[in-house]
Amino acid sequence: MRRWLRNPYAWAFVVGCVLTTLMRPLLRRIPPPPPPLRQVPVFSLVNAEGLPFGSEQLRGHVYVANFFFLRCPSVCPTLMKGVATLQRRFRDEGLDTIRLVSISVDPYDTPPRLHDAEAGYGVDPSRWLLLTGTPDRVRRLAVDGFQVALGEAAGDGVTDIAHAAKLLLVDASGALRGVYNSDELGLDETFWRARRVLDESLGR
Repeated sequence: MRRWLRNPYAWAFVVGCVLTTLMRPLLRRIPPPPPPLRQVPVFSLVNAEGLPFGSEQLRGHVYVANFFFLRCPSVCPTLMKGVATLQRRFRDEGLDTIRLVSISVDPYDTPPRLHDAEAGYGVDPSRWLLLTGTPDRVRRLAVDGFQVALGEAAGDGVTDIAHAAKLLLVDASGALRGVYNSDELGLDETFWRARRVLDESLGR
């Protein structure tokens, strides 16, 4: 033990590990706000309370959108856990004006069903909205508005509906700023990009 304590290389290793850990937050490269890609068209859907909700209510808010559905057997559970992670990070950082918007692609997901699902997802309704709408409205918004892929529902209404597991960042003026993956790296980039877009909108 004494021999180890007298070893300068051992001490250098310990000091290096400590300094690396302490400096890691300082060395993080925070990405700049991404440029606008295109304007998201005006849309109106329905929230979990059965009330109209859409671009009008989101005006002035930076928000992150995604598409999902309650009976999804594939990507949605992981995707929605990722959105819950973003909700927690935005809350912890005091980014209270950023909204999260999850849009169902399945007509089965009525407002009462979305309302019942909120607790399971950990939804804070003041930050995170679950929305639904008629199939044609949702499809137009996904394919023509956000320009992400959306498959057709099978006749039995239970089979998986193919949809993009992407996170879509929209600024306070309704312009799409970025499309990000929903894995760990994608979530981190979405968080920082959303934060920078918010700073930009506030003139910071």
